[in-house]
Amino acid sequence: MKLLVTHETVYNYQPLVETAQHMAYLTPRPSLAQQVLHHHLAVQPAPLNLGQMPDVYGNTRSYFDLQTPHRQLRVLATSEVSTSACAMPQSSVAWEQVRERLHYQAGAPFDRASEFVFASPMVPRLHEFAHYARPSFAPGRSLQEAALHLMHRMFADFTYESQSTEVNTPAVVALQQRKGVCQDFAHILIACLRSLGLAARYVSGYLLTQPAPGTVKLRGSDASHAWCAVYLPDLPPGQRWLDLDPTNDRAGWHAPGEDYVTLAFGRDFSDVSPLRGVIHGGASHTLQVGVTVEPAAPDDVQPSLPDATQSQSQSQSQSQNVNFSGS
Repeated sequence: MKLLVTHETVYNYQPLVETAQHMAYLTPRPSLAQQVLHHHLAVQPAPLNLGQMPDVYGNTRSYFDLQTPHRQLRVLATSEVSTSACAMPQSSVAWEQVRERLHYQAGAPFDRASEFVFASPMVPRLHEFAHYARPSFAPGRSLQEAALHLMHRMFADFTYESQSTEVNTPAVVALQQRKGVCQDFAHILIACLRSLGLAARYVSGYLLTQPAPGTVKLRGSDASHAWCAVYLPDLPPGQRWLDLDPTNDRAGWHAPGEDYVTLAFGRDFSDVSPLRGVIHGGASHTLQVGVTVEPAAPDDVQPSLPDATQSQSQSQSQSQNVNFSGS
């Protein structure tokens, strides 16, 4: 499936911003299930510097700085990706075995996934999460089966309700109220897995949505999406993460499905916020975000910002102080 993603962020400041430095995670990540065909990042006003570099997890991190006083910042990311579905992996390792493998032992081989067992800024390890997770983790049960069961339970127990939480709402609050948005559900599932000594990471991206029957999909009406992945060490090297989307009760190898676009992964949302920055000035601001995910046609033309714009593009033929949170 070929998908075209347009993600526009507009900040309006009062008073104006004198200088600013920003970092963005808006470039899709290539994988066995996703090929990045085109990516373009446009910024207005034109930045003094605009570049990119990989972060510690291999995500593409874009950065730019603005030295021109401005009342508005516009960032437009357009991407075209080719996605495919992978068969569900067959992992049989018991969850207790994985827990012991990731537990530190002097002289034992180091597993890089161990980093995703510990608490992170937005995912604490609390007994409330372990208590909720326990019914899914019977003794000797395979980790894959237990994680899927936990995801199914969350889908049944929790209510998706936009604006029921804020970007910084603690995951334990969303757990207690049994409602939230995709970021909350991803954080809760990660916290449940980590509370049992298992490795889980946060994944940011997008999901192709369909309009309600009899309606037309409006451009800019989509949102960014989030899910998580659990570590299964008995799978082939480099392919040991199973993606879990508790918001939609979907799971898959390398992605929950071919209608998903993966941007980046980290310990939690704070590692991969789509756009964050440090500004001098602009005591107050308003934020507008428009996301569109749609099937790409062969003759799709990549949109760009008008007037003075500096851009960053890439093509691949192989496979906040101020921040924004999606759905």
